[in-house]
Amino acid sequence: MRTLLKYALVAGTVGLCALQAQAQWTGPKPKITEQKEIKYGPLVAANRTDENMEAFRNYGLGQFIHWGVYAIPGNEWEGVSARGGAAASEWIRSWRGPNAPNDWTSIYDNLYKQFNPKSFDAKRWAKQAKDMGAKYMIFTTKHHDGFALWPTKYTDYNITKSPYKKDIVKEVVDAYTAEGIDVYLYFSVLEWNNPDYFYKAPQTTEEKEKYNQFLQYTRNQLLELLDNYPQIKGFWFDGTWDQAWIQAYEFTYNLEKELRAKHPGLIIGSRFRNDEYGKRHFDSNGRLLGDYEQGWERKMPQDFEWLDGNDWDAVMTIPPNGWGYMKDWSGLYTKTTDDLLDMLMHSVSMNGNFVLNFGPDGQGNMHPGEDVLAKEIGEWMQVNGEAVYGVRHAGLPTSKLGYYTKKDQTLYLTVFNKPVNNIVRIAVPKKAEEVPVTAQLLVNKKALEVKHSDIGLDLDKNTYYDIQLPADFKSERAFVIKMQLGAPKAQSEKLMDAKM
Repeated sequence: MRTLLKYALVAGTVGLCALQAQAQWTGPKPKITEQKEIKYGPLVAANRTDENMEAFRNYGLGQFIHWGVYAIPGNEWEGVSARGGAAASEWIRSWRGPNAPNDWTSIYDNLYKQFNPKSFDAKRWAKQAKDMGAKYMIFTTKHHDGFALWPTKYTDYNITKSPYKKDIVKEVVDAYTAEGIDVYLYFSVLEWNNPDYFYKAPQTTEEKEKYNQFLQYTRNQLLELLDNYPQIKGFWFDGTWDQAWIQAYEFTYNLEKELRAKHPGLIIGSRFRNDEYGKRHFDSNGRLLGDYEQGWERKMPQDFEWLDGNDWDAVMTIPPNGWGYMKDWSGLYTKTTDDLLDMLMHSVSMNGNFVLNFGPDGQGNMHPGEDVLAKEIGEWMQVNGEAVYGVRHAGLPTSKLGYYTKKDQTLYLTVFNKPVNNIVRIAVPKKAEEVPVTAQLLVNKKALEVKHSDIGLDLDKNTYYDIQLPADFKSERAFVIKMQLGAPKAQSEKLMDAKM
C-alpha cells in the first residue's frame, strides 16, 4: 500500500513515490478521443462470466490482512511514530531523515530474527472473519520490505529463517478455505532490500542484466505461490508503479499469460501491469487491464456511471492511513462501525465489494479496536446480510435515506437516515414496469404498508411509493427495508399543467 510519503530513500537510491505515479482517481475517467494500436493490452475480455468471477461479484464484504515484520515496530520505534516523522507502519523500513535511528535499515532488516508470533492462530482469524460476514480475504505474502511469509526457494529472507519457521501463508490459506472464505494473495513486486530491484528503467547492460534477474525472481515466486496454494482465487498486486516495471511491459504481459494458463480462472486486479505506452489500470484505449478495477484504495466512486460497467472493490483502512499494525490509535479518527457499514452499502449498491483491512500485532493478535468492529459488523450482517450478498445496482434515483440494492424481484433499501415522519419515500421512474408492492423490515420481518403517492411535481420524471414505519420503531444502526417488486396498480394522474 502507498502512503503520503513524498520520497522513499532506499539503499541509497531515490525512489520517487509521488502520488502522481499512482494511477488512482476521484472522479470520472477522461473519455478516450483517439484510439491507438496496442499490442500489450488486456488479455481477458471485460466482464468475465465464469464461476470464479461470478463469485467475486457476489462477495459483498471482504477482509484484508497486512502482516509481516513491520508488525514488530507497530508504526513506531523508540517513541517516534508516523505522526512524529517515522514512515507509516508497513512503510517504516523506508524511514529516513534527522529523527530516524542510526543504521535504521540494518536494524529493520534484522527484525525477522524476532518474528515469533506465539499467539498466531489462523483458525481464530478465519472464524472471526466468517462471523464478521467476510466472503473473501486478501493476505500479504510479502510487502515492500521483501520478507516472505512462506518458505520460498528463491530468497533466504523468508519465514523459515525466523524463530517461527512455519509456513504462515499455508496456515492462512488452509484456515480460511476451511471456513468457506475465498483467498486472494497480496504480492508486492517492489522489494526495498533486493539489490537487483530498480526504480528507474535500467540503462546500462549491467543494470539490464541485474533487473532481468529480478524479473525472473518475481516470476519464480509467483509460480511457486500457485504451486504451493492451488486453492487460491487470485492475486492482489502492489508496488508496480516504478519505471523499471512499467518499461518491462512485454515481460509482464507474458507473465500474466503464464499465470492464467497455469491457474485457469485466476482473478487479477488492474494494477499488475501496463501497456507499452505506460498506461496502468486501463490501457491507452480505456480498456481495463485485468479482471476488476483496483484503483479504489481508501476512496469511493460518487456516481455509478464513473465505473463504466467494470467490476471493482474498495479496500479500506480503519485509521486514516494505516495498513500494518499501529500500536496507538489515540488522537486519530478511527472509522466506526456505522462509517464502515455506510461504505459497505455504498460499495455494493454500485456493484462493488468492500474490503476492510486488519493489521495484527507482532504476536498475531488483532488490535482490540479491530475485534470490536468485527463483532459489531458481524452482528449487523447476521440480520441484514441478504441486502449485501449477491446483490446488484438497482438503477433507481439516488435516495437521501440510504442505499438501494437489488436481487431479482427483491429491492432493498438500507436506511442510514431515518425520516422524522417515519415515511420512507421511494422514487420510481413514472415509466417503470416494476414498483414496490410489499415491504417489510428485515430486523423483525414486520410487514409495512406501501402507498402510491403521486406528488405531482412539475416536470418530475418520477412517481413515489411511501412506506410507513411503525411509530414505535427504533434502531441504533442502519436498518433494511425489503420490498417485493411488481406491476404498478395505477398510473399517475394526467393533470393539466399551467402555461409558463
